[in-house]
Amino acid sequence: MSTDKEKIGEVAAKVEELTIKLSKMAEELKSVSTSLKSLAGNQTAQPTPTLITQTAQAPPAPASGIKLRSIDEVRMSFPEELENLLGFEEKGDYIIIKLMGFLGSEKFAKIASTVRGMGGEYISQGKESHFRVPKKKP
Repeated sequence: MSTDKEKIGEVAAKVEELTIKLSKMAEELKSVSTSLKSLAGNQTAQPTPTLITQTAQAPPAPASGIKLRSIDEVRMSFPEELENLLGFEEKGDYIIIKLMGFLGSEKFAKIASTVRGMGGEYISQGKESHFRVPKKKP
């Protein structure tokens, strides 16, 4: 009986070790997925009708040599689990990103980090608070 308990203990320890390794691998895969989404957004992005609104105005014609971001490119910069919690809209020289509800500090920080990486910022305006990302790429 003692040997069986020892074997069960060893198996349990190995299962726990594998769980930790799998968790780390999942995080790495999320990072790779985000990077691939970003690269795919730079090439050809398929528009998704959910949570995306565009103004009736035609976007301004870019000056020669200036590259502009699209809503799809900005949307694809976010992991899928965050992307589904956000609304995207074009306004003037910016792409506006609105939160669709309370996200918690961890998700908010991930979104803020992604927005800052694109040269954007958070605009605190009470219920109208939002992130904005410039259309012009640096």
